[in-house]
Amino acid sequence: MRLTMILYSMIATAMAGSGVIAVLTMGYSTLWPILIAAAVGAVLALPVAWAVARQID
Repeated sequence: MRLTMILYSMIATAMAGSGVIAVLTMGYSTLWPILIAAAVGAVLALPVAWAVARQID
């Protein structure tokens, strides 16, 4: 669980940032699309971090 949380902090930052960049590239520059993209990236990072931690361990 500890490894998962450490990986989550890095993976969530990368995925949320990628989502925000994708939204901005599509031309959405208001607050809600940016927040939704960041939230989706953070939520999707949890199973990714868990899977990566499982393969490392």
